Amino acid sequence: MECGDGYRCTPDGRCVGNDECVGLECKIKDCAGAGRPLTTISGTVFAPNGTLPLYGIQVYVPNVPVGPPQDGAVCDRCTDSIPGYPIALTKTDENGKFSLVNVPSGTEVPVIIQTGKWRREIKVPMVAECADTALTAAETRLPKNKSEGYMPKIAISTGAADALECLVRKLGIDDAELGTAGSAARLHLYADNGAAGQGANKFRGGFPGGSGNFANSTSLWNDITGLKPYDIVILSCEGDQYPNTKSQAAMDAMKAYADLGGRVFLSHWHNVWIEGSTQGGGNQKPAVWAPPNGLATWNNSGTTFSTPPDRIDEVSNPKGMSFATWMLNVGGSPAGQRGVVPIEANTGKQTCTAVDPNRVERWVYWPSGNNEFPQMFQFTTPAETTPDNRCGKVVFSDMHVSGDSRSSPGTPYPDQCSSAPLTPQEKALAFMFFDIASCIQPPLL
Repeated sequence: MECGDGYRCTPDGRCVGNDECVGLECKIKDCAGAGRPLTTISGTVFAPNGTLPLYGIQVYVPNVPVGPPQDGAVCDRCTDSIPGYPIALTKTDENGKFSLVNVPSGTEVPVIIQTGKWRREIKVPMVAECADTALTAAETRLPKNKSEGYMPKIAISTGAADALECLVRKLGIDDAELGTAGSAARLHLYADNGAAGQGANKFRGGFPGGSGNFANSTSLWNDITGLKPYDIVILSCEGDQYPNTKSQAAMDAMKAYADLGGRVFLSHWHNVWIEGSTQGGGNQKPAVWAPPNGLATWNNSGTTFSTPPDRIDEVSNPKGMSFATWMLNVGGSPAGQRGVVPIEANTGKQTCTAVDPNRVERWVYWPSGNNEFPQMFQFTTPAETTPDNRCGKVVFSDMHVSGDSRSSPGTPYPDQCSSAPLTPQEKALAFMFFDIASCIQPPLL
């Protein structure tokens, strides 16, 4: 529907004058005209744990009710309309803080906090006109369970070399939301039972979220049917590439999933999905992302390090400066050492030698002599299309993040998960964990 000059289309499909208010707009007081401060709502957005402030989270007042997001791999570009016809919209800064300006006053004012399919909606009991209403941390953290809002559907494949399934507990996600494939839980755990380096493969008895053995990771990635129901797929390092458990059909399915709009996080030896398999014995598999030249070059050196520390790339990454500032603010970087990411003893790895700067964002690198080896990078997919036609994201990390947690097939989950505060590496991954869920912002290079 199109409205003529001087008119605009309302959410219910009517044409009204540009100066005519609709819905909650009618409750916005002209404070400036009265010489008074604007009506604002302010606060700080936190991870579900209520203690880690988050950068880049959308906060807005919708003018109409917002329906639930669709589960699974769907194209989500930042150029798409934000649901709910926002009448006040902002994003959190590097301290996690926000201020919504010129909002409606009165009772039960809706506020939505979201990044991708993480979404929480609250009703502010009373917003005073021409004044600031400050929200509490309990009101502004992302949901820790589905009773508090919407959460992305996430699959996590465990691995003995990097227990990413333990990080989600530190971020405050309820144990009741950690279950097995097919359960009502929002996070499902899988184990690559065909790999010698597999991680935890069953729940501890009486665990709130799930019980029994995890499904085999091959049932997750062997075809697109297993992957499509998930918004995000996280693959913990298994200790080697294990190409025998990643068929060519699986490689193709992972690419197709990301191309549809899926989000993929790959830890260390899961570089096989990007590199292809170089191992012999009939297990060679070509790279599926942007062949023939690929997006990155590899040496798979296996070099292990803890010093010098990693560095945040503030040049190649458009969010690099904000990432570095945020890491300082949350104690991920030592005071006075902007851009530094300390590494737990013997958890840093070096398998990637370089990325294509025209197609890949380098987020973190390891300075070694005259070299800057990529430690964490991101690209959008389909990689072979123009940036404005991409739908999904893939993140790779050579930086193990679970230095104080373990994952072993002989020990039920979560018995080897640490309850210690987040390490610097875990804070760096936490930034990526919530960023990977966000919409695709073209151009990505």
